[in-house]
Amino acid sequence: MCYDIKTSLEAQLSKAKRRGDLQAIEEINRKLVPYTDLPLHHASGFSHPKLLIYTDRSPDYPEIAVWGLVPHWIKDRDHLKKFWNNTLNARGETIFEKPSFRNSARNKRCLVYVDGFYEHHHYKGKTYPFFVHHKNNEPMVLGGLWSEWLVEETGELLNSFTIVTTEGNDLLTRIHNNPKLKGPRMPLILPREIEDKWLDPVHDELDIKSIRELIRSYPDEILEAYTVRRLRGKEYIGNVEEVAKPHEYEELEF
Repeated sequence: MCYDIKTSLEAQLSKAKRRGDLQAIEEINRKLVPYTDLPLHHASGFSHPKLLIYTDRSPDYPEIAVWGLVPHWIKDRDHLKKFWNNTLNARGETIFEKPSFRNSARNKRCLVYVDGFYEHHHYKGKTYPFFVHHKNNEPMVLGGLWSEWLVEETGELLNSFTIVTTEGNDLLTRIHNNPKLKGPRMPLILPREIEDKWLDPVHDELDIKSIRELIRSYPDEILEAYTVRRLRGKEYIGNVEEVAKPHEYEELEF
């Protein structure tokens, strides 16, 4: 699964910088970044942070969105509170069938730029967090779904998103060994050369098939991972730079 991420301003701006869009970079810094929760050395989806996402309706200029997809049919805030933590991730194999995600899977897909993600390894009754990132430290592009929800009290539209997951590769098979799950999972990481295909419109079953074909494990030889400080409980040091730095556990055999 993918419940914990690290992302920086550099990662959020990477698409605009790659395109050489200086105006977009300036506007993103001035108009959007002040209203996000950046920088996020560590962010848990359960805290529903605000990030920038690139959507199918705005592929070159990001929008602010809250992590945890809110389908349009959510009734009110009480309903939202009971539901929200269940939509941080969307299982890629079923996004076109699940009621929470099927509308977004067809019409509202997005890209989420991060520096990497955290995953927990189970060993002798304890869990140990790993940080997974590109070996060359370039940002990762995660495939996501987004939605709009009308907040009746204020009349505003709340943008929200979920991160799509897929079967874990060899690296994640070693790390993500939660005994409560059927098998290892990982976020859908999109290679740069096909990332924009994730935003292509869906008109028929052939288009759905094309999107499904993008949902696959990412090559593990491009990634690396190392253990970091605890991300839960009393030992958690918070959203500070040190939380993402390597931290060894003498008792851990990995």
